[in-house]
Amino acid sequence: MGFFYLIIIIGVLISNKVEGLGVNWGTQANHKLPPDTVVQMLKDNGIKKVKLFDADENTLSAFHGSDIEVMVAIPNADLAAMTDYNRAKKWVANNITRYNFNGGVNIKYVAVGNEPFLTSYNGTFQNITFPALRNIQTALNEAGSGNTIKATVPLNADVYQSPTSNPVPSAGIFRPDILGLMTEIVQFLSQNNAPFSVNIYPFLSLYGNPNFPVNYAFFDGGSDPILDNGVQYTNVFDANYDTLVSALKAIGYGNMPIMIGEVGWPTDGDINANINNAVRFYKGLLPRIAANTGTPLRPGAIEMYLFGLIDEDAKSVAPGAFERHWGIFRYDGQPKFPMDLSGQNRDIYLVGAKDVQYLENQWCTFNTNAKDLSKLADNINFACTFADCTPLGYGSSCNGLDANSNASYAFNVYFQTQNQNLEACDFEGLAKLSTQNISTGNCNFTIQIASSGLKTTVSVAFSLITILVYLFL
Repeated sequence: MGFFYLIIIIGVLISNKVEGLGVNWGTQANHKLPPDTVVQMLKDNGIKKVKLFDADENTLSAFHGSDIEVMVAIPNADLAAMTDYNRAKKWVANNITRYNFNGGVNIKYVAVGNEPFLTSYNGTFQNITFPALRNIQTALNEAGSGNTIKATVPLNADVYQSPTSNPVPSAGIFRPDILGLMTEIVQFLSQNNAPFSVNIYPFLSLYGNPNFPVNYAFFDGGSDPILDNGVQYTNVFDANYDTLVSALKAIGYGNMPIMIGEVGWPTDGDINANINNAVRFYKGLLPRIAANTGTPLRPGAIEMYLFGLIDEDAKSVAPGAFERHWGIFRYDGQPKFPMDLSGQNRDIYLVGAKDVQYLENQWCTFNTNAKDLSKLADNINFACTFADCTPLGYGSSCNGLDANSNASYAFNVYFQTQNQNLEACDFEGLAKLSTQNISTGNCNFTIQIASSGLKTTVSVAFSLITILVYLFL
């Protein structure tokens, strides 16, 4: 009997170690898993927090009665509308309070925008983000939900920095061009007991600087530490986080709660984006979350959302080809690599999506009997314009293919994106159908899932129209 209860206690302790851990669920994919399927995946893996990037009704409805904490989002494109209080109030009524009942959706946060102060936006959202934040939280308060649902702004780590004259975490300050704005936002968040939300990506430190020490992006040592007033920093995550702690302290809010809105490692689309590095990163990160290690300046538990849940093959690749490969699950909801969310580093896989329906086992391949190859490059470019060819890039999973296989990959991914319509596997006689799986090594020629939102007739029409338009340009 004693042994039985010991097993129960151990099980409870392990399960409780994922309490502060959530995931980001983005849905920019050509073929989406049904929301009910994804919510069941979250339940099966004991994931109790999820961050969304919009307020889609079908997605939110799938969380009814699940008790999973949900962060609903307002995209940057809608921030201007939220500067009108009546529209903000209506948004809260339509997307928050209608779900906020016993047995409804357990909404905990509203994400107002997404990294709106990126320098690449050239100030587009600087004058509207804070008014939108203020109006949303005020509307939540007025609706009687403000005590349990908090509005925050997911920010990129570029909103703070260390001066070049003293590049250590303890010297952290907010970016000078937005210092006043950030002070106002932090004051408002504090007044409403809302957390500061920041996205920290060690991968991007490595991606953006060819001289960045590789080991410093991970948590397993091997890198020369950075010394800061006697404190050793052995990884960039801790240094980045504590730079924010110092920046908050500099404006008088050193104890401000901080939430990591996004953190993760991509698995394709760059020479450093691969399965091995992702496994290494998470094997260092997850035990820290479970142990509530925190950082040198802020020991203790950190609320954190992994980015992301599922690969998104329709995301913009403007920041880099890796943008479509952040998922800990593949496009079809199947796990990519061993991952122990309890932080015990057991060699186990997450529970994949159940009852996934796929299209037929057929592929679109390069026709080796084709006579006229003069338009091959144009057709490959066309396919990759309307489908995801990022695995073909330098350092990516399919980078080693020969010329024929490159063409096959491009043709097939377009064919699958178009729901395997026969018209989508012609390419002026350069392609043909095959029932043989042409995947090689680490390069997977996918069969798409069948739960696309497009009806077959619509997809056929789109395929024909786009091909005709392309051919007559």
